[in-house]
Amino acid sequence: MTPLRVMLLIALVFLALGWSTKAACLQSHGTGPGDERVANWDNQRAYYELCYSDTVPLYGAELLSQGKFPYKSSWVETDANGAPQIRYDGRIAVRYMEYPVLTGVYQYVSMAIAKTYTALSKVAPLPVVAEVVMFFNAAALGLALAWLATVWATSGLAGRRIWDAALVAASPLVIFQIFTNFDALATAFAMGGLLAWARRRPRLAGVLIGLGAAAKLYPLLFLGVLLALAVRSGRVRGALHTALAAAVTWLVVNLPVMVFYPRGWSEFFRLNTRRGDDMDSLYNVVKSFTGWRGFDPTLGFWEPPIVLNTVVAILFGLACVAIVYIALTAPQRPRVAQLAFLVVAAFLLTNKVWSPQFSLWLVPLAVLAAPHRRLLLTWMTIDALVWVPRMYYLYGNPNRSLPEQWFTATVLFRDIAVMVLCVLIIRQIYRPGEDLVRWHGRIDDPAGGVYDRAPDAPPGWLPGWLRPLSTRRTAEPAQRTPSPATAGRVE
Repeated sequence: MTPLRVMLLIALVFLALGWSTKAACLQSHGTGPGDERVANWDNQRAYYELCYSDTVPLYGAELLSQGKFPYKSSWVETDANGAPQIRYDGRIAVRYMEYPVLTGVYQYVSMAIAKTYTALSKVAPLPVVAEVVMFFNAAALGLALAWLATVWATSGLAGRRIWDAALVAASPLVIFQIFTNFDALATAFAMGGLLAWARRRPRLAGVLIGLGAAAKLYPLLFLGVLLALAVRSGRVRGALHTALAAAVTWLVVNLPVMVFYPRGWSEFFRLNTRRGDDMDSLYNVVKSFTGWRGFDPTLGFWEPPIVLNTVVAILFGLACVAIVYIALTAPQRPRVAQLAFLVVAAFLLTNKVWSPQFSLWLVPLAVLAAPHRRLLLTWMTIDALVWVPRMYYLYGNPNRSLPEQWFTATVLFRDIAVMVLCVLIIRQIYRPGEDLVRWHGRIDDPAGGVYDRAPDAPPGWLPGWLRPLSTRRTAEPAQRTPSPATAGRVE
């Protein structure tokens, strides 16, 4: 049996474990046909059973249960008494589907499958299951296939170290987070895009990255990595083709919704603008342990946290500048996976939102960037275990819930583990002899595509302090050596 088949079998086992962790929340409750039954979440079961998934509440909250098309339909936010919520500016709080277009359409297709099953169960001898449970199962099937595609793509990017991809298949994060939300769609497209790039198909890479960005924006960060390395190597055409293909693909997916339902299409961006510091963010960790009230302590309902947004943008911008500097000046060109991990990790660490399932973005990148198995398993285990105190902190039973600091301390350990990985990767960029992937110089970059074994050829307009250290060291002696015509001349 080939290594890939073994890893896919391992992935199936962990995906089954992932489904089993949600199973307690998938028990049908009620009588009658599937569309009259609900999932049994009584007594806050989702928290104390650790089986929470956004998929179940979203089915009703975003009007999918009514068969309505995302982005076209809206609803009014209400308080605990059912009264409409009023925004900070005096207007009624109106909501739309909050996900990027491809993820929203994926939910719509999953809903159609669930409703089709419900209709068939009314006329055929099929098990009667709550429609929302069938919605979850339909979505979970596609997400499982997406994670298998992620494992496949990672194995193709690993080069001679193909077994490193087993850490993607057997990641502890899969057990808790693979079916919490829809992020596996984006990881499949993102890693597929990197695989296409590695196989020197830049346009296909752009198409896949564009599809990933239409599901979750983070794959767009890969374009910055490719462009930075393009400047260093002088091989710009492929990166530009990839960026153009990604932009066109993203636009093709988004344009119909953007044109016909502009208000619904822009909800994703509005929501992210007005969100405060999420409970999993470093900002909330500081608030939890210090009593700090945050950058915007007195906001009205849905009022954007302008100071927080500015701080996040500045911090992430500075991190990107540092990563570009590393990409351009390191003695040896960094590998694509190393920079991709750094930029995604920087985004998560500086961002005001780090939902638990976002950590899935890092799993395949970490395996390719720093294949130190014990260290990776340590981080993944800590990251996966964040789920336990998170659920018990949210659990409303005062006799069984956990204090906030138990949860935020685990988040802090998670963030420190990711920072340690970043430090290790930067160290290996500057000491490539310690990079396990490079194999003492025998291998350059399995995911590099046109950059693999390409010499440094930065453009002439690039200032000296942004050039590779190796080229600066060879240039300096030449500048100091006098020519025969001027040797011995006194001026």
